[in-house]
Amino acid sequence: MNCGLIGYPLGHSYSPQIHRALADYDYRLWPLKPEELETFLVKRDFAGINVTIPYKERVIPYLDQLSDTARAIGAVNTVVNRDGKLYGDNTDLAGMLALIRRMGLVLSGKKVLILGTGGTSKTARAAASQLGAAEVYRVSRSGRDGAVTYRQAEEEHRDAACIINTTPCGMYPDLGGCPVELDSFPRLEGVVDVIYNPLRSELVLGARQRGIPAEGGLYMLAAQAAYASALFRGCEATAGDIELAYRTVLRQMENIVLIGMPSSGKTTVGRLLAQRTGKEFVDTDALVEQAVGMPVPDYFAAKGESAFREREKEAVASAAAGGGKVIATGGGAVLRPENLRALRRTGRLVFLDRSPDKLTATADRPLSADPEALRRRYEERYDIYCAAADLRVNGDGSPEDTAERIEKEWTI
Repeated sequence: MNCGLIGYPLGHSYSPQIHRALADYDYRLWPLKPEELETFLVKRDFAGINVTIPYKERVIPYLDQLSDTARAIGAVNTVVNRDGKLYGDNTDLAGMLALIRRMGLVLSGKKVLILGTGGTSKTARAAASQLGAAEVYRVSRSGRDGAVTYRQAEEEHRDAACIINTTPCGMYPDLGGCPVELDSFPRLEGVVDVIYNPLRSELVLGARQRGIPAEGGLYMLAAQAAYASALFRGCEATAGDIELAYRTVLRQMENIVLIGMPSSGKTTVGRLLAQRTGKEFVDTDALVEQAVGMPVPDYFAAKGESAFREREKEAVASAAAGGGKVIATGGGAVLRPENLRALRRTGRLVFLDRSPDKLTATADRPLSADPEALRRRYEERYDIYCAAADLRVNGDGSPEDTAERIEKEWTI
């Protein structure tokens, strides 16, 4: 059975990995140019395809049948070839519903704001309506076609309970972008962002910082793929299928970020962990040294701590910008909020908690060159490491044992 994904351009896609995890069929990427779409669909040489931008609406005239969901939304993301007849469906809606339900958000009787007016906003509107939302407003910069402007949203709809972002604002490479000022909506109960690169957008991080439940779009991506795979195979998608799809892509995309004291073993453990997980290893101190052309202690002595921290910030941002890495950070990297935010967008932070009597003071570590300085740094930073960490792992054992423990606990 040959299946795949059509769109243009496609770039990198996690769909093949997800589908290979779910079932044993061939799954390809078909980056079709607009003039190639008709020939491809008329030929019908596939068992099933997923459809992405810009063809979710353009494929409809070539289909023999549409599901009620696809017809209501006006877009198709899954096509199944049934004995030469093309059946179009939309699993994006099921994916979004799965994400909202997983978050535990209750939209019944609530006001929902949907940021954006494109195709995905139609899916969000259908999801909100299906979940019983009392009021649903689309928000756009122009306010055309029945939408309200962002200014109107912040002035007239401060009582919104949920925001669903369907715009690309905050998507890589615009990592600092945020479509709205969250403080304008004091009654928010949840934030949903369809963006999954980065895993946690500025909107999601901002909501979580305020204690508001918020999630990016990775679970939606995985769920819609699981539902599409079930359509290809002629069966029902299970909760297990969705969880398998989600864990598969999350393991590949999410960075493992090691934080902790100098000499706690972050670089050594990080290299071993990268080998175990198949991820790329990145050391932010090494990136600084590459940028400045000298060892960190020499640069620190020549330019001072402030200059070093600026270079470190650049290194952290560079390392955190993509997924699929093990990142070893400098001992003071998480002291700056902007570094912490950059690392959290794409990774989970693991505190390598090594006992102070097992740490080693060395002359090449500017702020912990002797045992007394090292102990002061430990006392100053311990609570900061604990607060920053998503996972704390005892680092007193061998590097091999520590790497194995991190891998096991990280994948749970």
